Amino acid sequence: MTATDFDLITLGAGSGGGRASRMAAQMGRKVAVVEESRVGGTCVMRGCVPKKLLVMGAHFAEDFTDALGFGWSIGSFGFDWARLVASKNVELNRLETVYNRILRDNNVTLIEGRGRLADAHTVMVGGQALTAETILIATGGRPSLPDVPGIEFAVTSNEALDLMQLPERMVIVGGGYIAVEFAGIFNALGVKVTQVLRGDTVLRGFDQDVRATLAEEMVRKGIDLRCETVVHSIERTGRMYSVRLSGDETIETDLVLYATGRSPNSAGLGLERVGVALNERGAVVVDEYSRTSVENIWAVGDVTDRINLTPVAIAEAMAFVNTAFGGRPTAMEYDNIPSAVFCMPPIATVGLTEAEARRRHGCVDVYLSRFKPMRNTLSGRDERTMMKLIVERTSDRVLGVHMVGPDAPEIVQGFAVALKCGATKAQFDATIGIHPSAAEEFVTMRNKRPDSVAGEDA
Repeated sequence: MTATDFDLITLGAGSGGGRASRMAAQMGRKVAVVEESRVGGTCVMRGCVPKKLLVMGAHFAEDFTDALGFGWSIGSFGFDWARLVASKNVELNRLETVYNRILRDNNVTLIEGRGRLADAHTVMVGGQALTAETILIATGGRPSLPDVPGIEFAVTSNEALDLMQLPERMVIVGGGYIAVEFAGIFNALGVKVTQVLRGDTVLRGFDQDVRATLAEEMVRKGIDLRCETVVHSIERTGRMYSVRLSGDETIETDLVLYATGRSPNSAGLGLERVGVALNERGAVVVDEYSRTSVENIWAVGDVTDRINLTPVAIAEAMAFVNTAFGGRPTAMEYDNIPSAVFCMPPIATVGLTEAEARRRHGCVDVYLSRFKPMRNTLSGRDERTMMKLIVERTSDRVLGVHMVGPDAPEIVQGFAVALKCGATKAQFDATIGIHPSAAEEFVTMRNKRPDSVAGEDA
């Protein structure tokens, strides 16, 4: 084809798009990235980072209470939600400045505005036409809302991150990781939280023991968990909202937060016009190398709706760069990807759930431990940790590691390396634990759970 303005144009400056653009530029390619919102994308600006900062802030409520059991005399103290949100925003502004500088230092041209494809090699931004040999779609996802009467009165996670005043009562609709994380944040800060979900319990798709343990702890902390319940309508009554549930029960609340899923951000990009295939959910269909149905157009991250995690988007971006520009075709590997839910208490997991392991491997051994963390022995907090190993019986290979409890994400990250290396239960047993720590429990479990009481995932 004729000369183009750029070697690569990326739509979206989030985790995947930013990494791909920077690495392609480091390989000597001329790169532009088009972004209509903030550089950093969902994770940094509207997801993982601000949410975890709020989780940290909320956790001090328990920390202050627990300190009494360790001899501390706590004087009067108060909490200022608006100040926490303002501090969070200062950090996000700092991070955006850093990400802008990274692009600039790597000679990536940042073009502000919404990009759409005019043809397979042309991106329109405003009235400007930009051409590229290769185009990468990395526009991420967005919160999706169901068609419920009064849904216009609800907020999503985007708005929840920027509330300037805490409500006294709130209804959270949904049972996934976003819903349980926000339930933990607001409940810890004194909001009366009612969580409404269709399923039999929270976190569908996670291991059943993980789900049951978290639900029990959430209820213990005071969250009103309404399982197998749906919202029929939302009405505004003055400054409050009336939420009608199945069974004709009505709840009055000050805020309704919907966290019932996310959708790929693919609409309005001109993808169908140029022949890029989308599935029924609007996700960009790609092959194992992240190439779309149009040869020079690729896609990574949440817009492809594969595994929607920030580190996965970054890894997909690196695989794309190696394949498209590095002469090293690289397919993304999706086995044994660790993940965490920053609820209260937090969850971390890597590998297969018990039900998945039984379906794929037949006979498995399950090791499960529940105990009170050492901190809680003096604090008096009635919260227990759950740790679980799933082992293939014939090979002794560890198939799954699951934990609910303090520091679960930090602990399970290390065990993700072990699973990636194909570690066996015998190797876990031969590893010396760090004492006293919760992590040592993973290398000291010796008693198998009888098959007769094996849990099953819903």
